[in-house]
Amino acid sequence: MWAVSTVTMLVLAGILPDFQLQSADDESTTRLAMTAALGAGAFGLLSALVWPLLVRLLLLVPALVLGLLVFFLNGSLLIVALRLVPSGDSEAAPETAVIVAAVMSAVASATGGALAVRDDDAYRRRLYRLADRRRRALPPGPSSPGTVFMQLDGVGHDLLLTAVGKGLMPTVARWLGEGTGAGERPTHRLTAWRTDWSSQTGASQLGILHGSNHDVPAFRWYEKAAREVMVCNRPTSAAELQRRAIDRTGDGGLLTADGASRGNLFSGGADEQALVLSIATKRRDRRNRSRAGYFAYFSDPANAVRTALSFIAEVGREIGQSSRARVRKARPRVSRGGLYPFVRAFATVVERDVVVAAVMGDMFAGRTAVYADLVAYDEVAHHSGPFGRDVEKVLERLDRALALIEKAAEHAPRPYRLVVLSDHGQSPGETFRARYGLGLGDLVRAGCGLPVPRRARRTHSGAEARAAVRAALHRPVEEGGEQHRPSRRRSEPIVLASGNLGLVSFPDVPHRMTKEEIDARHPALLTTLANHPGIGFLLVRSERHGGVVLGAYGAEIPLDRLDGEPGPLEVFGPGAADAVRRTHSFPSAADIMVNSAYDPADGEVLAFEEQIGSHGGLGGAQGRPFLLSPLALSAPVDDGQDLVGAEQVHRVLRRWLREANGPQVPVEAEPQERAA
Repeated sequence: MWAVSTVTMLVLAGILPDFQLQSADDESTTRLAMTAALGAGAFGLLSALVWPLLVRLLLLVPALVLGLLVFFLNGSLLIVALRLVPSGDSEAAPETAVIVAAVMSAVASATGGALAVRDDDAYRRRLYRLADRRRRALPPGPSSPGTVFMQLDGVGHDLLLTAVGKGLMPTVARWLGEGTGAGERPTHRLTAWRTDWSSQTGASQLGILHGSNHDVPAFRWYEKAAREVMVCNRPTSAAELQRRAIDRTGDGGLLTADGASRGNLFSGGADEQALVLSIATKRRDRRNRSRAGYFAYFSDPANAVRTALSFIAEVGREIGQSSRARVRKARPRVSRGGLYPFVRAFATVVERDVVVAAVMGDMFAGRTAVYADLVAYDEVAHHSGPFGRDVEKVLERLDRALALIEKAAEHAPRPYRLVVLSDHGQSPGETFRARYGLGLGDLVRAGCGLPVPRRARRTHSGAEARAAVRAALHRPVEEGGEQHRPSRRRSEPIVLASGNLGLVSFPDVPHRMTKEEIDARHPALLTTLANHPGIGFLLVRSERHGGVVLGAYGAEIPLDRLDGEPGPLEVFGPGAADAVRRTHSFPSAADIMVNSAYDPADGEVLAFEEQIGSHGGLGGAQGRPFLLSPLALSAPVDDGQDLVGAEQVHRVLRRWLREANGPQVPVEAEPQERAA
């Protein structure tokens, strides 16, 4: 490796005008080679000794800043190394030092196999070295198999099959027996499962890891008792949701015994955690290693440079893709400017690299159960749509990540079973605002008789939206063009969106309002919402029936009669009524739960957020994720039965841990939830 770095430094000294290893009048080839060798050695030594300390300090820096600092710090180390060379003639301009250091690290990394991502000899040798090093440092691993659960965030069941059919995911295809090899037999089975009404990562992953997602009605909701908005990806909210789930089940989680949690919203009870949101606000100590996952990966300067280069390339890729979409005037389309290219690059590069490396480390350490989340597809699909060239590249890279983990299992100290699953899918469709010119919050304000800006005229469906408002209110929409500023008065409604699921709450009423109370206060509100063409149905509490679903043309069906007659839920398919009834039982259900319209012909929904690939409610592929499990494990459910809800998925995963003769979750086989 030192020789490779020496040659690289010599080549760069001959190419770059601001980088020299000897004075201009010194023509000694021997001295030039000696200077390069000493410089490369000093740079390597500083990288090994100083770089880990610098990365430890970088844990205090926001993750999005990390990529740029990698180059500057690497260049600084090179300048210091050159000044340590005895000749005293070596020098480099700061900007040139950044380039030289990056190239040297990248070349050394590629030579050592760190950049390899396919089944090539260099990477195979690297795996053997890592495995042998682990085996020497640790006692022999158990003979019972461990289990790795890899969550492909947002990848739906049907999308996975489409990707396999297109050849985008050859690893998954081989597991399903659909690869290119002749006579290839499947090693895994593919099972679809059905989410709860709240088809999003917070509800699904909480149920999968902790066995309960009770009282999680959406991705974000207003809790009247605490007078605050809960958001699943906010660290304080995630910690509170995890605490509630543990209190309800009396169980620490799926990963309580010898488990590792990587890149998740919740810990699952694991002792080993990296990039776990629910512990992000806690004081760092030996038991709290959320951000230490960065240190474990970036303490190797080759990893740091590799990921930083990929980060920059991904930013450029996103800018290019969004520019092409604008030039083609693609529809539907949402804004992809600002910081989004960097957010995307973090999700598709940094998070992926760190999580995959952590999972491989867990396998080499022989851990019993590992659960990791790769969020790349979900992030890109929100802004680029669930299908198309943009997300196909992401799916290819996810498949390669699975191939890496599969290869690592061959060298682990114990056998491993690799389970791949998703937490939800994504449904396509333009945004509610793009279709009708009014957001859900605007429509609610109109129904309450509050001022609404006239934005509908900018869309092809604006007249339809305005007509719906006028029909309910018998009054015109406000003609003023100024933007509405939400009032701080507690009497005004709070409107929150979770994909195509909307929640309306009145913060000045301490309890969940009834339909009768809402009608008395705002006679036009429920009619405005239920009759709007972009809304599929409403759920409200009724003094007479306990709970009712409202739809267009005056449809009003009590929850206990949803299965007996056609109504607004019929188009959403089997299980919709049960999902709605369960959410109605949640204490934190909003005063008005709103699900957007759904077109089964093309699978489209209308997102209340600015997303053209969305999830969070009922309708289409978003509610149909997958579970890909080895045939060595028992079938998730019996033939003819459906796998419904994240809590049932948790019970399946726990059963598989028991089948592997590994440590079991320390509760009875079928735990009953404690009373709320």
